[in-house]
Amino acid sequence: MQVAEPTPTAQDASFRGVQRQLARCLPSAATVSPGAAPLDLLASASDPPRLIQATLVEPGAMRAKRVFGDPEVRFAAFLDGTQASRVIAYVGGIALIHGTVAAVVRARRNRRMATWGRPIVRHYLYAPLRQLDSATNDALRLTGLPVIDTSSAESSGAEHPFALRDAAIHRVQKDREAAEQELAERWCGAEREPLFIDGGISGSERVAVAACTVGVVKSHRTLYAEGAALQTVLSLRAGERSSVFRVTSPKRVPVASWYLRLRDPLGHDPMWGLVRVEIAHPARIEEHGVGEKADDVSRWIFGEVNPLSLPDARWDKMVYGVRDCEEFLKAIT
Repeated sequence: MQVAEPTPTAQDASFRGVQRQLARCLPSAATVSPGAAPLDLLASASDPPRLIQATLVEPGAMRAKRVFGDPEVRFAAFLDGTQASRVIAYVGGIALIHGTVAAVVRARRNRRMATWGRPIVRHYLYAPLRQLDSATNDALRLTGLPVIDTSSAESSGAEHPFALRDAAIHRVQKDREAAEQELAERWCGAEREPLFIDGGISGSERVAVAACTVGVVKSHRTLYAEGAALQTVLSLRAGERSSVFRVTSPKRVPVASWYLRLRDPLGHDPMWGLVRVEIAHPARIEEHGVGEKADDVSRWIFGEVNPLSLPDARWDKMVYGVRDCEEFLKAIT
């Protein structure tokens, strides 16, 4: 097994190790039991549910399209990341948070999964430095971990403790996404075979324009359809995809996208087995038209729906290669 990247400045970057260092540097801090659950499940979502009218790339209105042909096993590797955030201590009611972000690419070799390159594992301390006194700030730096300031740019005064906590957790999420993008960029620089990325690809220009990357989004807080188009998406049957549309954002690279139903939603909610796929913008697709390319990539994804990713509760949307990444990361973090 490949050894993950160490944190260069800390002798012991684990939760308990840093907590011991902090207790020596800042005896007044109220430490927290290491058995407390990670905070990531408690934070409120950073973006509200919303609908965005999509700009279609395929001609005509939003339609359900049957993906014909047999599933194909074409992905050479899978990329996923994880994060964990826990309060390590409180100072004056303000939470100091220990965060771990990790990412890995797992490649398929002789029908077995193996780690490609070096996985990323990084540890940080997250704290609103503007709300803390200089002695506490100095003590945080003495732990040896990189300290990330989560203070609000709009206010230097006291804020609600939950707001401070959520700001830290959302920053941990951004750092996890950065680790995933870093590994995806490494793959694009060294490989040409298709890479299955758990999540979107538009955060990195190099990844978003690469012919070898496919992003598969499992969450749907933003739906790229309204009115009749939304009903078309929610009514997709297993083996069907939507028309291809363009996803744009002021801070992200435009990509082509479509919805794909992996499993029969009968007896479940409308999001059951529904994923959204992202690939490079059609202007960069040379071998096929965008519709043919969407069908090809959809067959590749259908080729990964078995074996089931049980007992994970997200098995309706998660392929086994991504679950393998998650299990690997659990073992090394």
